[in-house]
Amino acid sequence: MSDTLKLFKDLTEANGISGNEREARAVMKKHIEPYATSVYTDHLGSLIAEKVGQKEGPKVMVAGHLDEIGLMVTRIDDNGFLYFQTIGGWWNQVMLAQRVTVMTSEENLVGIIGSKPPHIMTAEARKKPYEIKDMFIDIGATSKEEAESFGVKPGDSVVPYFEFQSMKNEKLLLAKAWDNRIGCAIAVEVLKQLQDVEHPNTVYGVGTVQEEVGLRGAKTAANSINPDIGFAVDTGIAGDTPGITANEADSKIGEGPQIIIYDASMISHKGLRDFVIKTAEDNDIPYQFATLAAGGTDSGSIHLTSNGVPTLSIGIATRYIHSHAGIIHRDDFDHTVKLMVEIIKGLDQEQVKQITFD
Repeated sequence: MSDTLKLFKDLTEANGISGNEREARAVMKKHIEPYATSVYTDHLGSLIAEKVGQKEGPKVMVAGHLDEIGLMVTRIDDNGFLYFQTIGGWWNQVMLAQRVTVMTSEENLVGIIGSKPPHIMTAEARKKPYEIKDMFIDIGATSKEEAESFGVKPGDSVVPYFEFQSMKNEKLLLAKAWDNRIGCAIAVEVLKQLQDVEHPNTVYGVGTVQEEVGLRGAKTAANSINPDIGFAVDTGIAGDTPGITANEADSKIGEGPQIIIYDASMISHKGLRDFVIKTAEDNDIPYQFATLAAGGTDSGSIHLTSNGVPTLSIGIATRYIHSHAGIIHRDDFDHTVKLMVEIIKGLDQEQVKQITFD
């Protein structure tokens, strides 16, 4: 397995829902530390890796978020079944009968999301989506006392279970938590590729926390860094599967990074967007435009830092986001890293001033 595939495997198989990103943060730190001038963690838990090019140059923030969607145990019933609160945005139809990992303070437990069997539902009930509030997790306990003896307690994290793998077409990569460990992987690889490259700025590769519940970690990380330019690198919607119209989403995996021109948390900064597009075209890097009418990225917090930060979101088109597993295309990772490296090489004081005040 190549170093890059190992990075993908380590990051995606790490467990880390919003508010409990410790495992994913440790993995990212291990991979990014060799390429950073310094690495530290803010008080909310976001990882910040600083790489100094020109010390007096602009500060450029490249952020992926560490957290993945998951669940939190809220109650154990008398028969040992676990009830839960969703953490991040879940669609009920992708949840039932899926394997999960329950993270207790003692060990990880296997569980499965259960429901009432359809055989005993009315015909009318079978036509309706099963409500999340009626789902539960079966960990094989026979009583509340036995579940507690396993180490389970309210507040424990529950994470989708899925192993990273390449598909038959090895360019297509299947894993849980691409949203947004792929952004963290890009931050790692950007610092790696800048290792022996002169750049007129200081770059911050960041793994933020609690993005899925309100872009929270990006607020504290950006306040710590006080960047001059910000990028959130995240997953985006792939519109290349059956049932999706071009009007809903027209991005395709493998056709380059998405330039997010609008999402519910931010209107992309025009000056920065134009600079990024020119950089892509000058370097023959494919790209595609995308919008997110609902949902946002860490850019929504970054761009409001201090007296304002020109910020842009860059997406990796991903199939089946916010489910147990998604698919990305390896070329999109490579092209996004190349684009970010070329962008950073061009962001000197004069260029940042032009972007900000033009």
